[in-house]
Amino acid sequence: MEKREKAHCLVLFYPIQGHINPMLQFSKRLQHKGLKVTLVTTRSVHKAMHGDGGGKSPSSFSSIALETISDGFDGEGGSSQAESIQAYWDRFREIGSQTLAELIDKLSASGHPADCLVYDQILPWALDAAKRVGIAGAAFFTVSCAVTNIYSLVHNGLLKLPLNPDSEILLPGLPPLQPSDTPSFVHAPESYPAFFKLSMEQFSNLDKADWVFYSTFYELVQEAVDWMAKFWPLRTIGPTIPSMYLDKRHEEDKEYGLSLLNPNSDACMKWLNAKPKGSVAYVSFGSVAKLGEEKMEELCFGLRRSKCYFLWVVRGSESAKLPKGFAEETSEKGLVVSWCPQLEVLAHEAVGCFVTHCGWNSTLEALSLGVPMVAVPQWVDQGTNAKFIMDVWKIGLKAQADEKGISAADEGGSSDKNIDEFIAKLVQN
Repeated sequence: MEKREKAHCLVLFYPIQGHINPMLQFSKRLQHKGLKVTLVTTRSVHKAMHGDGGGKSPSSFSSIALETISDGFDGEGGSSQAESIQAYWDRFREIGSQTLAELIDKLSASGHPADCLVYDQILPWALDAAKRVGIAGAAFFTVSCAVTNIYSLVHNGLLKLPLNPDSEILLPGLPPLQPSDTPSFVHAPESYPAFFKLSMEQFSNLDKADWVFYSTFYELVQEAVDWMAKFWPLRTIGPTIPSMYLDKRHEEDKEYGLSLLNPNSDACMKWLNAKPKGSVAYVSFGSVAKLGEEKMEELCFGLRRSKCYFLWVVRGSESAKLPKGFAEETSEKGLVVSWCPQLEVLAHEAVGCFVTHCGWNSTLEALSLGVPMVAVPQWVDQGTNAKFIMDVWKIGLKAQADEKGISAADEGGSSDKNIDEFIAKLVQN
């Protein structure tokens, strides 16, 4: 047999933007280091990416092959056809396992067999599929080590639920926590039963993984990494952001290259170019988080009364929650867009701070680019990330919320004062 020149790695990502970006960036790093990489996603998302399903990879990673498997919902509407979240996950597990095995067999028959599967950690069945066909498996976690540490301690019964709302939580590898500093699936598991189950299932077979990758770097979360490395073959491989915003070793690597949303790039950058250095508060709550109408109104009020310019990302699905006429009334000081090129925005000298939901990718991007944060966590891992942003890394402030979870953003309120004070100090510097 002719000797193969390159090892071949499959990378299976779950198709939401916060999971796509780090896994795609990791894939590009692997390819630059000489591996053959094939990205794997669902057929429905592939159709959404390319419109006509023509199968052309976006130009920024056109040299990486793209293959598909089925989640059981290949028709128009994709996963929205499922009766419930749990029904979707059950179907994805059943059909995904089968079609992933078929894909691995197809690649073997083509003369390009896979040597390893890197899989999104929320798809643990993918590891079982890899092991059944005899290839290595690597879990890829798109959340922080601290968050996974908390989940694993709950899974192993070392952190008992429900949490005592009045007690400080002391856990190995982590700073002292309040219940609200833990992921929402932990401090309020009854509110998210399907997601809580999913969070626990990711540890069902993790001990069988050959590697466990994290989109972070060792120096950032050293204690948590050292603790977790006692149990799993853990490796930190981040920050997973394009090279030109990090080490600048690959000049062509200027963007992630695959967005499920269309950014208003030209409008954003033209607007920022006209603003003074450090004068803009960039506000974004990511691709998934949803603010209630009352939270949205309070944020609007705070931005309208603030003394700074603001660039606010409000996804199309959220725009109906804006007060009527808000964008027009604040047009002299603010710009509201449906999506933007976040890395390019954060790197712009006009941006003085980032008002963020504290998703892990957004947190790493701001940290890597040196942009201070105002943390407004919503759910999942964001409360834990906010704790580290403010109290551990000391690179931002957390907006305090009332008993309904609404930030104190009214004029004279604690968050309003904090934000004004924070921005004033940034502008002075």
